[in-house]
Amino acid sequence: MNAGERVTEVEGERVTSDKLEADLRLLSADMEQLLKGSASPTARYVARMRAKAEDSLKATKDRVTVLQGAALARSRAAGRATEDYVHANPWQAMTIGVVAGLVLGLLLARGGDSDA
Repeated sequence: MNAGERVTEVEGERVTSDKLEADLRLLSADMEQLLKGSASPTARYVARMRAKAEDSLKATKDRVTVLQGAALARSRAAGRATEDYVHANPWQAMTIGVVAGLVLGLLLARGGDSDA
């Protein structure tokens, strides 16, 4: 999956990492304008910039929430697939675990000998 590919869809809108990055850049620009504008004596300008920054922040939070939900759903699906595999193939799963443990143990034991 490329960085710009569709991650998930919410209310008919594609949510991508590129869109999230663009939202974060927009939020940053809005915050800079707000800080620059706060030195201006015009209260209306400050209020307008503040509203714009709040809108950008809300949009960014919404996108992050959507991406978190998508990541959580994918991790749960992977967990279910793993559980299904282990239930369907208990001996293979146990063998994989034992071999992985032996390899890790050998690597850790060899790593301790190279202190010289």
